[in-house]
Amino acid sequence: MGHFIKQAISRNLLVINFRRMWPYVKPYWFRACLGVALTVPVGALDGVVAMFLKPFMDKVMVDKQPHFSAMIPFLIVGFTIVQGVLIYASNYLNTWVAQKITIGVKRKLYAKLLSMDTSYFDQNNSGTILFRYSTDAELASTGLIDNLKQFLSKTFSSISLIFVLIYNSWQLALIAIAVLVFFIYPMAKVRKKMKEILEKTVGNLSYVMTIYNETFAGNKTIRSFVLEDEFKKRFHNVTDMTFSLAMKMVKGTNWLSPLMHIIMSIGIALVIGCGSYLIVSGKITSGNFVAFIAALMMLYTPLKSVGNNYISIQNSFLAIDRIFEILDLQPNIKDLSTAKELKEIKKGITFEHVHFEYVPGREVLHDINLEIPVGHTVALVGNSGGGKTTISALIPRLYDVQRGAVKIDGADIKDISQNSLREKIAMVFQDNFLFSGTIRENVLLGNVQADEETIWRALKNACLDDFVRELPAKLDTEIGERGILLSGGQKQRLAIARAFVKDAPIVILDEATSALDNKSERVVQEALDNLMKNRTVIVIAHRLSTIQNADKIVVINDGKIVEEGTHEELLKQQGAYANLYAMQFKRQ
Repeated sequence: MGHFIKQAISRNLLVINFRRMWPYVKPYWFRACLGVALTVPVGALDGVVAMFLKPFMDKVMVDKQPHFSAMIPFLIVGFTIVQGVLIYASNYLNTWVAQKITIGVKRKLYAKLLSMDTSYFDQNNSGTILFRYSTDAELASTGLIDNLKQFLSKTFSSISLIFVLIYNSWQLALIAIAVLVFFIYPMAKVRKKMKEILEKTVGNLSYVMTIYNETFAGNKTIRSFVLEDEFKKRFHNVTDMTFSLAMKMVKGTNWLSPLMHIIMSIGIALVIGCGSYLIVSGKITSGNFVAFIAALMMLYTPLKSVGNNYISIQNSFLAIDRIFEILDLQPNIKDLSTAKELKEIKKGITFEHVHFEYVPGREVLHDINLEIPVGHTVALVGNSGGGKTTISALIPRLYDVQRGAVKIDGADIKDISQNSLREKIAMVFQDNFLFSGTIRENVLLGNVQADEETIWRALKNACLDDFVRELPAKLDTEIGERGILLSGGQKQRLAIARAFVKDAPIVILDEATSALDNKSERVVQEALDNLMKNRTVIVIAHRLSTIQNADKIVVINDGKIVEEGTHEELLKQQGAYANLYAMQFKRQ
């Protein structure tokens, strides 16, 4: 009955959440219903066991009838075995369904994650994403099935036990049921406080995951800057907060169990007092009384752990709320219903009065006007943070402009489908992300349909084929997470090979050689020169020696275009570009 009351308080939430989760339950509805249905006799059999105590007490203990003493224990054991088998079958089916639902929810969440804008990842740390997109799915799916199972099991258990109470003594039953009313108010009182603490706990646990991720990814930085003590301090602080929240939860909820003990003891005391009078007056037998007490204890006992169970239920409900909060999100960058496919690029790319800001009120690009003709190489140079990388990110529409337009062949890229736009663009970054797996798998990310010959040709153009041929496993060599088993130059050339396989007409090179030493830079630059042939290229570079042959060099400072022209033209102007060139030449 403790579970029954607890679920009764949250029954609306259970119905609402189950309705929202129904699309994920529907494919497995038969097994789900069968697993849940098996809980009905499991609960009802609690009352059967209690009922046997009356004839046992009256026929054996009082009337001394021996055949009852031999029969009743076997019947009780028999019913208990049946109950055990049903419990096992129910648990197996419910676990199977819960795991299937979890997989379905995780797949839906992962698809949602892949659909989100780049800005979404800028605003959320890895711990938050890991927790909300993975852990919440486990909490929601398993919790929903478990709660539904317990709700039905304990409901039918409570009904059968209440029937036993009324059958044995309606007078005592009224007392026992009246006492249950006092269980409801305390649980309702703590619900709001629990929700507040649980939400803070989720945020804290997300931060714990973030620290683990940063420790893994930044272990070299931690070592080289001797940051072990600093990160220990951070971890101690977040675990202290975890402890504080856990104790707040205990403080806010664990008084429920002692209170339930007190209320339960009052109920039992009243029943014993009134029951003694009813026995003496002959209104009930000793068997009635023993069966009544047994049923009452079975009804009251679950309330002892009501605090912990109630927390578990709220965790599941909040996880479901968080899941659908994510699923209800809409990416800022979406294809229009009238979006067209980009088949080919004939004229080029233009920026028309483009303004852009990452944070409202802090403009990064100011009135950018730029033309990049087909087949030309345009280099972007200027001070750090001036907006060069932002310009390159606007072309594949990783972000949307606030004012103005980026156009391809005169068509606003907002009128072009994102997939067809990005299929025409290959990007090579300063720090290219390589995925765990083999060299073959990473190259094929450029084009999963590429054959062996195409892969080797791409590796040759990327000046990496000799290295790969010397490896024992060649293309099937594992490169480790983020390509950790490769050198910096090898990582860059593998990323270039990936771009070759993609064979896109537009190539964006964002500081592709700036992190390399001179020897590696020469090899990578040769690979980049191969990649740039017969393509429209946007190059972002700090080393001006690498872009002197560009068709046009654009100088961008503080989000504005201050100069543009060829290398020779800009040197003659004796402006910002000439100053940059002179500074680098002097250093060299």
